Amino acid sequence: MSDTATTPARKIIWKSSGLHLTEKNKDGWLMVTPDLLRAYFTRPEIHPVDESCETEHMLFERLMETPEAEITADELSRIKDEDARENYQVILRFRDHLVENKTLEKAYLALFTSETPPVIPPVFIGHIVHLILSNMLSKERDPFILRAAEIFFREQKVTTDDGQIMFADAEVVELYSETGGLGGLGSLLAESGTKMQQVSLDVLTRENAEQYWDRADQFNFAIDYRFTEPGPDALARVLEKWVDHLLGVSVRIQAMQSISDEKWSWHIGLDSASTKILNDLYNGTPVEEETIANIAGLFRLEFRNKSDVMSPLRGKAVYLGLAMSNDKTINMKPQNILVNLPVREPN
Repeated sequence: MSDTATTPARKIIWKSSGLHLTEKNKDGWLMVTPDLLRAYFTRPEIHPVDESCETEHMLFERLMETPEAEITADELSRIKDEDARENYQVILRFRDHLVENKTLEKAYLALFTSETPPVIPPVFIGHIVHLILSNMLSKERDPFILRAAEIFFREQKVTTDDGQIMFADAEVVELYSETGGLGGLGSLLAESGTKMQQVSLDVLTRENAEQYWDRADQFNFAIDYRFTEPGPDALARVLEKWVDHLLGVSVRIQAMQSISDEKWSWHIGLDSASTKILNDLYNGTPVEEETIANIAGLFRLEFRNKSDVMSPLRGKAVYLGLAMSNDKTINMKPQNILVNLPVREPN
C-alpha cells in the first residue's frame, strides 16, 4: 500500500460534489437540506441575469429564502423567457422529487423503481450518484478505488493502443484536445491555427497516487484498466460498497477475463453496450469478434449471505459486464446492478 494510507479518513474527496451541503441521517444516508436545494437554484440555467424579467427575479429570491416554497403553474407562466420557464419547470420537478423522498439515496432508487418516475435530466442523476459516492467513500484512503468510482458518474474515453486499456475522463480529454491543456491560452492558439502539442494525462500509479487528493476535482488522472493492473479490482470494490450501501446486501465481486460457466444463469450489463453483448452471448446469438473486443471488464458476483438471493439462483454466480461503445466511450449505468440484482423480496 502506498503512503496515501496516512491521508485523513474524513477528508471530503470531491468538494465539487457538495457533500458539505448535506447531513446524514441515523442510517448514514444523505438528507436533502435547504442548502443543497439552494445550490441547485444557483446553477447557470436557473440563476437570473440582468435581462431576466421581474417575475423570474422574484421567484429566484423566493426560492433562495424558502427552497421548498410552493410555486404555482400560474406563477411560472408569467416568466417571459420560454427557456427560463422550462428550466424552472425542470428544476422544480427535481426539487419536489428530492423533498418527497427526503434522502438522496431514496430519491435515486425511486427514479428506477417507481411506477411513474419523474423525468429528470441525466446531469442531475449523475450528480446524485456523485454525492452518494462522496458520502459512501468518505473514509476510503485508496486513490485507485476513488478513481474507479469516477466511472460511476463521469463518461470515460478508452484508449486501447499497444495492448493497453486506459480510461480517461471524456470531458477532460475533450478539453485537452481543444486547448492542449493550456486553458484559455490553448484556445487562442487553436483559433489562430497553431498546432497543438499532444498532451497525455497522468496515469495513476503507486508512485503518484498521493497526488490524487489535491487533484480529485480536476478528474485528470487516467487509470490503467488492464486485467493485471489495479483498475478492475478497484472497480469491483466500489461495486461491492455500492450494493451494500443502497441495498443493504453484502456481495463479493471478483474481476475476471472470461465467462466459462455451464450454469450461467444471470448477468447484468453495467451499461447499454455490455447489456446487449451479454444478452447475445447468453442467448447464443452470434457476436462479431470486434464487438466482443469492446468488453472492457467482466466480474463474478456472489452473495455473502445466500438467504439474500432468490432461491432458484442460490449457489450460482451473477456475471457483470462493462463495455465501451463503438466510439470508445463508457457510460456506466450504476443503477443497473441495483434494479437487476436477483435479491430475494423481503417477507
